[in-house]
Amino acid sequence: MSVLKEFEWRGFCQQQTHPEELASRMDQQSICAYCGFDPTADSLHVGHLIPIMGLAHLQRHGHRIIALMGGGTAMVGDPSGKTEMRKMLTEEQLQQNIEAIRPQFGRFLRFDEENLQINNSEWLRDLNYLDFLREIGRHFSVNRMLSFETYKARLETGLSFLEFNYQLLQAYDFLELKRRYGCTLQLGGDDQWANIISGVDLIRRVDQHDAFGFTYPLLTTASGKKMGKTESGAIWLDPTRTSPYEYYQYWVNLDDADVAKCLRLFTYLPQDQIQELEQLEGADIRKAKAVLAFETTSLAHGEEEARKAEKGAQAVFGGGGDRSQVPATEITRTRLTEGILLLDLFVEVGMCPSRSEARRLLQQGGLYLNQERVEELDATLTVEHFVEGEVLLRAGKKRYHRIIIQGGPLQ
Repeated sequence: MSVLKEFEWRGFCQQQTHPEELASRMDQQSICAYCGFDPTADSLHVGHLIPIMGLAHLQRHGHRIIALMGGGTAMVGDPSGKTEMRKMLTEEQLQQNIEAIRPQFGRFLRFDEENLQINNSEWLRDLNYLDFLREIGRHFSVNRMLSFETYKARLETGLSFLEFNYQLLQAYDFLELKRRYGCTLQLGGDDQWANIISGVDLIRRVDQHDAFGFTYPLLTTASGKKMGKTESGAIWLDPTRTSPYEYYQYWVNLDDADVAKCLRLFTYLPQDQIQELEQLEGADIRKAKAVLAFETTSLAHGEEEARKAEKGAQAVFGGGGDRSQVPATEITRTRLTEGILLLDLFVEVGMCPSRSEARRLLQQGGLYLNQERVEELDATLTVEHFVEGEVLLRAGKKRYHRIIIQGGPLQ
């Protein structure tokens, strides 16, 4: 199966430029493809997985890849999909973010002399603005740019001239990568379509060379939420922000309707095995979820951490296993003696986003202490609740957290 056929089967395809020409080229030879990642945070998250997995599949099929760090473009800010201007980060902050996320790519991609991880600030930081306008700016029509949904949507709320330059810079990135490394394919989310085709057109116009664009679908869950978002926020690839156990739990707790789609997109499992798992129904879907959770956690955090997370899940859901893998928060003996309101504790450990949400969940019967429902608004955590130095909190059906006494069990 060619990589484009695999992309189609797995659900990566949304739009392509010159699809027949691209398929023919990739069947005949290895090409170089890139995807950009603006370092607006110090960790990647689940929303980045599709472009990362796309690069990984290309690499597995023998093509060269570039993961482009947007240290330059992030200083301008991409207006795509945003109703207001992004928060401006300093050059130092962006560099710190890049250094933090570099190792995360290494879980999925192999970098060497031909497969690169580079920063576009190399050519954007000291760009001569007058030369840029004369060489690049003259190829862009303002009327055409304003026809793109990216800019049309922002005109009502306000679009800064700074952001207006973003499309030119991303197109210039593609041109530079083509000239430096022979890169001829740019990939990205479908919200990047306007930016991508601008780069394709620029290369074909300026260098009279073939170039191609490819976009992935913007995924939402069966409930309509953005993939990778939960009540407590984004699901990060940094284990200090989202632990391997929490990462595992995100996947194992997906809606049944999302499991087949995610098995195709976020694992390397072969087609026949995925199709077999897709046939499972009813309670058996839990088996498919367990496979999905283990495979995705192994990719992001390694097989050892995935095994630990699996054992932690077995401990709270099925008995046995290793409960030490369930996220935990320590409290002091002094604080416990003074009494801790349970509503406040659920918010403090991140199981509820606010006290009002904790109150609402309690009233709906969704808060538990040691598997017993919390029914009183003024219920407090006491020494009597601890068994071997810990208690188990639960919010809803599947979110668990341990509370541990600092220094070990009370005597």
